[in-house]
Amino acid sequence: MTTLCTPASPAAHSGYLMALDAGTGSFRAVIFDIEGNQLAVGQAEWRHLADPLIPGSMAFDLEKNWQLVCNCIQRALAAAAIEPRQIHAVAACSMREGIVLYDRQGKPIWACANVDARASREVSELKELHDNGFESEVYQCSGQTLALSAMPRLLWLAHHRPDVYRRAATLTMISDWLAYMLSGELAVDPSNAGTTGMLSLASRDWQRSLLDMAGLRADMLSPVRETGTVLGAVTGPAAQACGLLAGTPVVTGGGDVQLGSLGLGIVRPGQTAVLGGTFWQQVVNLPAPITDPDMNIRVNPHVIPGMVQAESISFFTGLTMRWFRDAFCGEEKLIAERMGVDTYSLLEDMAARVPAGSYGVMPIFSDAMRFKNWYHAAPSFINLSIDPERCNKQTLFRALEENAAIVSACNLEQIARFSGVQPKSVVFAGGGSKGKLWCQILSDVTGLTVKVPDVKEATALGCAIAAGVGAGIYPSLAQTGERLVRWQREYQPNVENHQLYRQMKASWQAVYADQLGLVDNGLTTSMWKAPGL
Repeated sequence: MTTLCTPASPAAHSGYLMALDAGTGSFRAVIFDIEGNQLAVGQAEWRHLADPLIPGSMAFDLEKNWQLVCNCIQRALAAAAIEPRQIHAVAACSMREGIVLYDRQGKPIWACANVDARASREVSELKELHDNGFESEVYQCSGQTLALSAMPRLLWLAHHRPDVYRRAATLTMISDWLAYMLSGELAVDPSNAGTTGMLSLASRDWQRSLLDMAGLRADMLSPVRETGTVLGAVTGPAAQACGLLAGTPVVTGGGDVQLGSLGLGIVRPGQTAVLGGTFWQQVVNLPAPITDPDMNIRVNPHVIPGMVQAESISFFTGLTMRWFRDAFCGEEKLIAERMGVDTYSLLEDMAARVPAGSYGVMPIFSDAMRFKNWYHAAPSFINLSIDPERCNKQTLFRALEENAAIVSACNLEQIARFSGVQPKSVVFAGGGSKGKLWCQILSDVTGLTVKVPDVKEATALGCAIAAGVGAGIYPSLAQTGERLVRWQREYQPNVENHQLYRQMKASWQAVYADQLGLVDNGLTTSMWKAPGL
């Protein structure tokens, strides 16, 4: 066992913290000072490739990705121009749902990324258990449905790769794999492991009876450690590979959304955030474990002990905007490049001249979240006009921004119906919050004050806070998250626009239901459908 090195005195406010952030599309090693200021980042994209012989698969290349992680850590240290001994502690976070299996010697032997959907048949098989009531039991206990949980994937291995299933001795999440590669210690945290569908919201520990009911082994579950607790220390071989100092404390991290909430100061019951990235998440802190009787909303353990988060997801919101920009706005991209501005900023300036309501244009992309029966209509625009003065690129761009806010409002209303939590304001973060028009639209649609934080890497900052708590630099996760968040802008709702958007929301919901009927009848193709449907 490697001995922990002793950091400099926290009172001196010197030294740094490192966060390892394993996202879906890229990995980042981010260095922060003790006041939460980002000092440097080492980043690289990675791809999770499908096996051409396994439909829906999304593998996670353990060997190649570890080399990439080490390179990013080295680049971050070089960019920061600091010595490895100045890093007080390191913690890791990752995309959720992705799992890693290890053999009895602790060697990682198999892994998949977050939206691996190879187990569609196994999802359907598990749903039929207990007179079709097994999924409800899983949801009431864990807040998860079966579609992206770990049990169908384990059952798939039992069916198709029994050699791997028999060898597997331990299961963790991808963030825990990062910590293991640094420290040699295996454990999971509740916020990330909660997405396996095998962990109880109430106890924040494994619910072994669920695996027993599914006919799966319950002897491969790792110890559970709360976010912010010291797991171990960087080993000699890991130090040689990545450039960190042997003995640097390795602290338990967590899931990306929950640590992102910590980095935004979303740490008290009732606080609400919209995280605008490739997917949009709407998260609401709940004071106690509770699930949705309609099974529309996901519920996850927060990194704050005893707290859970209701989480709804809008699908491909950021990706839809990128598709629109790249497919239809080539001219604006060239103009923006010449002007030295972001293309989205230019498009927002154009869209700001379009009246609220976008002349009635209705984008059909993501539905509100239906966790139990999760699928979407075929992408389209409804109610277009052939009048070029009213229906043009700026109108469609504004309509897309309005629709993203409408879907977010629908999801927040679903959470309020089962939880009783009525938010007074919304924190808007991520790439979407860069758009000033989009922030105002979100405020107008929801009728709530929208607050935009001044933080570039909320998830990485939350991860660094966890590292700092483990190192004894910070007193607690919640206190530090609130102290380090800084606010950039605030928006108040326009009452007239809010009334207009309420009518638009009702019309959009009716039209979307009809569009789902076209998918049901095989006339159009769903934008995305959960495994097992």
